[in-house]
Amino acid sequence: MGERQRGREPVELDDVDAALYTVGQVAQLLGVPVAQLRRLDEQDVVRPGRSEGNQRRYTRRQIHRLREVLELTADGVTLPGVRRVLALQDQVADLEGRLAEAEARLARHEAGEDAS
Repeated sequence: MGERQRGREPVELDDVDAALYTVGQVAQLLGVPVAQLRRLDEQDVVRPGRSEGNQRRYTRRQIHRLREVLELTADGVTLPGVRRVLALQDQVADLEGRLAEAEARLARHEAGEDAS
């Protein structure tokens, strides 16, 4: 195997948050024009990361989100409405995570494992 480039950390292939996919690849995966993905980026709906050369790079998580966006817009939801739906989904996911943590702490406490 070759040497690792300086300043770059290796990326796990199964990392859903690794920005690996170009705008062209994502457009092909989703069957949409590149211009549509650029518009969604410019309108702050799904913002991909940028490579060192300032090219858009999408994660698998963002591709999944783009699929949701395309379904919502196909159902007639406006882009401001889509942004609101995505924000609410993020809020629900955050609250679910916090609830799961609180339930785990409560279970440990009830089992006598929590020293605090």
